Amino acid sequence: MASTVTSKKSKNSMTSKNSTASARPGYGRLLRTRGAWTFLLPGFAARQPFAMLTISIVLLVQHTTGSYGAAGAAAAVTGVSMALFAPYSGRLADRYGQRAVLVPGVLLHTLSGLTLTALALADAPLWAVFAAAVPTGASVPQVGPMVRARWGVKLKDSPLMTTAAAFESVTDELTFVVGPLLATALCTAVDPAAGLVTEASLTLIGGLLFAAQKSTQPSVGGGSGHARVEHASALRIPGVRVLIVTFLGIGSVFGGMQVSLAAFTESIGEPGLNGVLYGVFAAGNMLSGVVCGAIAWKAAPQRRLVVGYTALALTASGLWAAHSVPVLAGLGLLVGMCIAPALITGYTLVEGLVPAGARTEAFTWLTGAVALGQAAAVTVAGQLEDRFRDGAGFLVPMGGTVLALATLLALRSRLAGRARGRTVARGVGHRVPVAVD
Repeated sequence: MASTVTSKKSKNSMTSKNSTASARPGYGRLLRTRGAWTFLLPGFAARQPFAMLTISIVLLVQHTTGSYGAAGAAAAVTGVSMALFAPYSGRLADRYGQRAVLVPGVLLHTLSGLTLTALALADAPLWAVFAAAVPTGASVPQVGPMVRARWGVKLKDSPLMTTAAAFESVTDELTFVVGPLLATALCTAVDPAAGLVTEASLTLIGGLLFAAQKSTQPSVGGGSGHARVEHASALRIPGVRVLIVTFLGIGSVFGGMQVSLAAFTESIGEPGLNGVLYGVFAAGNMLSGVVCGAIAWKAAPQRRLVVGYTALALTASGLWAAHSVPVLAGLGLLVGMCIAPALITGYTLVEGLVPAGARTEAFTWLTGAVALGQAAAVTVAGQLEDRFRDGAGFLVPMGGTVLALATLLALRSRLAGRARGRTVARGVGHRVPVAVD
């Protein structure tokens, strides 16, 4: 009798453990979400060109003008334009649906990118190249935020949202491993214009395929029954504004690395190493993103963001002192490994801060902040490399991350989620924070 009871207890214990294991958030469980693959595959194809855009512009304009300052400025115009228009694109997607925004945006981006390429090759005045860069940046399809919004619809308040945020960060970084390598190879081995032409072509094909997946796109207004909340801007939420500043600092790393690595590899007579070094940096980001999504975190996301961002600022501060390929590759790997935790945690916090009807807009504010930080960084880093060389452009990631970290430390209390039914900042309601730890 005792053995029977013991046997039952053992079976119950094993059943409990198996149930816990199966309920634990993980990539396998995430990817088994019904309908997920219908938007993941076209979404990956559609976001690939984004990683090619800035480096393709830098390499093309530098080839035609001979100036990293001019190349950085052209890329900066594109980035600023994207940063300014992306949130409105996200808000329109929340209001009218993703497909209604994607299709015209993809067509405009393809036409604008090809026009910019033609003007650069024709040695047109720099102001004409800048003029073409404005619609090129403004029309960049915001596929990453749209995919994240689709995960939000599928998962709702599931703890898998943290895993989804990690998975999306890994996907983003995989594109930043492949994209710069592909763009650099095309621009250096085929033709200086080949990177932008390929970027425009992939945007057209991938964007239209993603837009065709109508069944998984969020319903207009995020499914909320309260119009006042649906159409309120995500920018009114204090925590979103804090995250925007932190993502600006992350953008300064991306932009500063792109220009400074290109200048460094050219100075040593090995321009082909540019894509390799940037790929190592992006690979570190991707690998740490994989690990972040596999961990069952106990610490609060606000605390994780502060710790991760501190590590990012420290590692980015050492880049300017690196004067050899192995050292720069090692530091770049460490910097990349520090970026993913900050990005993942930031996107995870959005789920607890922002109501469903404004979530795509919130994601595009963060994506736009990265683009704006990147735009400012390529401009400043380009000027520093033209005037001082010797890795002066690497001072930009250091300055950007340190300033953002100071802001984060001062305002981190604003990242706390609010309970359902409470009101914050000019009438924007909040959901119960998603359980992510």
